[in-house]
Amino acid sequence: MVNKTLLVSEAAKKWLRDPEIAEAYDALEEEFALAEALIRARADAAMTQEDVAKAMGTTQAVVARLESGRSMPSTRTLQRFAEATGTKLRIRFERPKAKTSAP
Repeated sequence: MVNKTLLVSEAAKKWLRDPEIAEAYDALEEEFALAEALIRARADAAMTQEDVAKAMGTTQAVVARLESGRSMPSTRTLQRFAEATGTKLRIRFERPKAKTSAP
């Protein structure tokens, strides 16, 4: 049996050609961006979810939910996450981007 490797970026290019998938992806852009920012902040701080949870005074499950992108946390929660990871919370408004291209 031959194992074939498919890069996520290549799969995304293919999937995003489908207008329905591209529309759904665009609708979730903010959730994906927040999840990515949280994960990046934690990784840059060389911390585990458990480390961040302890610093925030919460549980690893709460941090996992924050990083999943399935919920919209309060600014207070985001501030606590920022403090736990040694980062600074910044919120900004941007003009909408053009329609989706591959990530």
